[in-house]
Amino acid sequence: MSALSHASAVPADDPVLDHAERLLLTRGAQRLGLAEVARAAGVEPAALRDRYPSREDLLSALRQRFVAEFLGELARAMDRCRPGDWAARLRAWVQGAVDGYLDRLALHDALFHGPGHHHRHAMQDNPAIDQLVELLEGGIAARVWAAPDPRLTVVIFFNAMHSAVDRAIFCGEPPDRRRLAQILCGYFERSVQWWARF
Repeated sequence: MSALSHASAVPADDPVLDHAERLLLTRGAQRLGLAEVARAAGVEPAALRDRYPSREDLLSALRQRFVAEFLGELARAMDRCRPGDWAARLRAWVQGAVDGYLDRLALHDALFHGPGHHHRHAMQDNPAIDQLVELLEGGIAARVWAAPDPRLTVVIFFNAMHSAVDRAIFCGEPPDRRRLAQILCGYFERSVQWWARF
């Protein structure tokens, strides 16, 4: 998943965005029109353009809302873990990320896999990666994990996680989410424990 900075800037309960999201899922990003969104939301087109001057501005707001909700769910999952239990926090993050991706796959793909979305930029400016870096650095500070470059470690892992979920989707069978999350957590923990030997 790629994202934008300042993901919490868009209100979660915006009815205009609710209507835009529904239209996006049925029509696709390239056919999402501001006039159509205004009609569906019951607002004047000029009022909608005051808030979202272009389709890209509207899509950007939808992306920001998606990411804010996704990160909020991950944060709440980690907060339910016992303080200092870094392995449990990692499991909660990974399971939440796998579930969140698969549960909202159609919307994720409509927002992040369309034309004009740049994957390289997303790996540098991604609040989900920032959140996982914070988790890794917490474990490093507690001397549970080790990594010479936490952000690079997380970028590698994030790409591996994304590819693993994409592979499960491509295979066309409902993935065993729990098993997938276990494999990913094992991969991550082995990589950050390996560095502790040096």
